[in-house]
Amino acid sequence: MRLTTRTNLAMRTLMFCAANPDQIVRKREVAAACNASENHLAQVIHLLAQQGYLRTVRGRAGGLMLGRSPERISVGEIFRQFEAGLPFAECFAGEECNCPLIGSCRLKPALTSALDAFYSKLDTMTVADLMRDNTDLNHLLKVA
Repeated sequence: MRLTTRTNLAMRTLMFCAANPDQIVRKREVAAACNASENHLAQVIHLLAQQGYLRTVRGRAGGLMLGRSPERISVGEIFRQFEAGLPFAECFAGEECNCPLIGSCRLKPALTSALDAFYSKLDTMTVADLMRDNTDLNHLLKVA
């Protein structure tokens, strides 16, 4: 299993904002700290803002900040937002599934169970949990 770049950037952006609470940060600062392209990051920021995870401010002094407290942002929630649109395997693709084994294969129920466990574990974690007592990460992401 491999996370999409968008999910990875979403988590990095949220952690960056959590490391700089009550502060408007700039997209370029997030991009530099997270080794990301500003264009790709803009798409992720837009999606996070649409869902209320980020608050964006336009203009010369604009930027972004958390739209919710980090204690209220579940890692599982974010992963679902960014990963759910992509089928994990062909058999999860519904009408687009062309697998000839679909009627008798037992892999899909096993994968479903594993994914449920994966997301259940992530649901217990928040952005605050990722940042709490993590001085190395906070140091890397803190705006000077």
